[in-house]
Amino acid sequence: MKQKLSTLVAQARGGRVIRTPFIDADEIDRRALNSESDEVRHKLAGGFPDARRVILTLFPAHIPEVDAGVTVLRITPQEAAPAWDLQDFAVQLKRLGLNDDQLGDLREERGGAFLIAATGKAAEMLASTGKIGDREVEVEEVGETAGKGSKVREVVVPSMRVDVVGAKGFGVSRAYFQQGIDGGKVRLNGQPARSSSEIREGDSLSADGLGRIDFKRVVNETRRGNYKVELDVHR
Repeated sequence: MKQKLSTLVAQARGGRVIRTPFIDADEIDRRALNSESDEVRHKLAGGFPDARRVILTLFPAHIPEVDAGVTVLRITPQEAAPAWDLQDFAVQLKRLGLNDDQLGDLREERGGAFLIAATGKAAEMLASTGKIGDREVEVEEVGETAGKGSKVREVVVPSMRVDVVGAKGFGVSRAYFQQGIDGGKVRLNGQPARSSSEIREGDSLSADGLGRIDFKRVVNETRRGNYKVELDVHR
């Protein structure tokens, strides 16, 4: 991050709403953010539950809510041959001269459409464009978040290991989730996760293609030594 997190937190504690440009999620110390929750609240938004590039918004605790500042746009090129793939589309976007700091993750949808997270003038320009490169395009604002939304779930797990909680929270097999960990596709608080790492209250676990789990709390411990935990699952 161009500015230290402590500096941004101090500015928010002084009564300001502070918003970064898009930054790599791995650069953010999420535990440090959670430790400031009494005076300063925060929001991380990238337009996708498992976004690699996100905007961090910090604001005083007395403010009930702030806008995340992220818009997801669906851009559909009109029929032309050859069809663009993700790399082709990224090249065409680059030629528009948009500010890279205002562009987040880019995803490809079935049917030849693309989803892109954007903010500021870049979002405005994309929303109003009718042509990219040599092709006419249709642009639709998907909203602030692309995906199926979030759902609070209570699950019972035998331990707080990342592989156990992740598999149970996303509803996939432990072997499948382990493959994601081995492939570097699972991150705990923005850092590559290990199976043996333990997840704690306030932690965030993201997995490419699955979404993000925010660990809310341990509800109770069962008689058999298992734990009932409350998770906020974003898909």
